Amino acid sequence: MTVRPPKSLSPSHFASGAISALEYELLSERADALGRHGLKVEKAIAALQAVAGKESPPELRERLLDDAADAVWAFFIQREICGLRDSRDAVRRYGIPKAVMARLGIVRRK
Repeated sequence: MTVRPPKSLSPSHFASGAISALEYELLSERADALGRHGLKVEKAIAALQAVAGKESPPELRERLLDDAADAVWAFFIQREICGLRDSRDAVRRYGIPKAVMARLGIVRRK
């Protein structure tokens, strides 16, 4: 009679468990980063909307538009890293204005 050790003690089981733990941590970090970027988008859009109806200098509105566009651009990149390719739902959910969408990806001189 031959006796085999349980599969839970085999070397391949330990290796796959380590990879699974690593993958879990990476997915957790990606999700956390996506959440942080989403909060930045919410803050940037709120700041932009706060000056929308008021008399404000054009330079302030331009700066807020640029800041919002940068935040949305970084958010979309993080979404793609997480495997979320379609951004239409995020545009609707966050209420991203068309003026911000028109500025995505523009590199500005400082």
